[in-house]
Amino acid sequence: MTMDIVIKNGTVATASDTFRADVGIAGGRITAIADDLSAAREIDATGKLVLPGGIEAHCHIAQESATGGMTADDYRSGSISAAFGGNSCFIPFAAQHRGMGVLETLDLYDSRAQGASVIDYGYHLIVADPTEKALTEELPQAFARGVTSFKVFMTYDLMKIDDSQFLDILSVAKSHGALTMVHAENSGIIKWISDRLVASGHTAPRYHAISHPAAAEAEAINRAITLARFVDAPLLIVHVSTPEGAGLVAQARLEGAKIFGETCPQYLFLTKDDLDRPGMEGAKFMCSPPVRDTPTQEALWRHLQAGTFSVFSSDHAPYRFDASGKLSKGPEATFKQIANGMPGLALRLPLLFSEGVRGGRITLNQFVALGATNAAKLYGMHPQKGTIAIGADADIAIWDPEETRTVTVEGQHDNMDYTPFEGRQVTGWPVTVLSRGETVIDGGELVAEPGRGRFVARARPDFTGYPGTRTPELDPAWNFGAEIAP
Repeated sequence: MTMDIVIKNGTVATASDTFRADVGIAGGRITAIADDLSAAREIDATGKLVLPGGIEAHCHIAQESATGGMTADDYRSGSISAAFGGNSCFIPFAAQHRGMGVLETLDLYDSRAQGASVIDYGYHLIVADPTEKALTEELPQAFARGVTSFKVFMTYDLMKIDDSQFLDILSVAKSHGALTMVHAENSGIIKWISDRLVASGHTAPRYHAISHPAAAEAEAINRAITLARFVDAPLLIVHVSTPEGAGLVAQARLEGAKIFGETCPQYLFLTKDDLDRPGMEGAKFMCSPPVRDTPTQEALWRHLQAGTFSVFSSDHAPYRFDASGKLSKGPEATFKQIANGMPGLALRLPLLFSEGVRGGRITLNQFVALGATNAAKLYGMHPQKGTIAIGADADIAIWDPEETRTVTVEGQHDNMDYTPFEGRQVTGWPVTVLSRGETVIDGGELVAEPGRGRFVARARPDFTGYPGTRTPELDPAWNFGAEIAP
């Protein structure tokens, strides 16, 4: 067998196994896993880990907010930052806003990604305007284009949908085998407490952490799970930030529902005290849901260890600390006027490796699952991506488990002017990243050209093993023959 590249002498790890082997690559795919392979080009991985390239499945790239603010990273800078962080593929959002068609939205994001990304990419479609045409014509067409995940919001006035619209989207997604994702916070609770904080003069960034209480997340997650179970549709709860919310996800999974959870680095490494900094510095740490406290961090680590969270994502939402981003409403803006979100694309995997694997909290195989394999399965990309196996794309990250770095903003390779993790020391770093057998990062340098990344048309996720639920009122055998939902 003729191979283009062989990665030699490394320790290979997948979501299930760890072993010593060489990995042979030809035509952009893995063609051999064995001892003593050879090729014209060889990469010596002695003392290093050979892992599937990460799949960053929650990031906001070249995306306008509902109020018109644009994220700082486009598909060029965002993909470069992702690659430096050990990722070989990412799935940003294509955000529909009210008055926009679904296909119009996808065409817009195609134009933004075209010729820009250094790694492969897909989209999650944000649905904010579920018109009859969107539901009956355009969402099925989006699915046919390989966009097999839809996201909805239960908060934000210009984005949120009501429960009836939520059921419509869940039903359409279910009928086509798509996955619905949800930002679950109770909008009424947030508005009620925010209005009272501002009225009493409590407007500093630290009060953002108070304005999104744990109860708002728990109520919305409970409601979202109830709606998904009512129509027996798969649902992913994104960026879970509370023990209460995580417990609801765990219980639903135990009961066989097609419910999945995600958490993010900020909820494991930052607290609300980070928002309580002089002047407007706390704005750098504002995201929704907000970061909580140390007991919450420990509880979320336990849920990560126990399997409550299928994926671990950055929720990279890059708004610069200037008038183009966080301070667009001026240096005296209230917490309600400050853009929510923080950067983290390049640090997702190094943080998890350093504190998770090196810290003894998770195994190397759990790291691979959380960073790549589970996302590939959940979002319809497996076995093409997310694993090291014969026939899979040669998306590979070679890690030096001993390399220690101090986090700097320059080391993120994004378009941001800060990182919330500045000064943190991490051990374990991706030194070489391949995408479809092409070297993207080598020795800490970018060696790929923007535009080499391809759109990945994703397949229907496999939800085998989740028995789901059957609601009597939707069962024609029980409800006198009424066909209500798929």
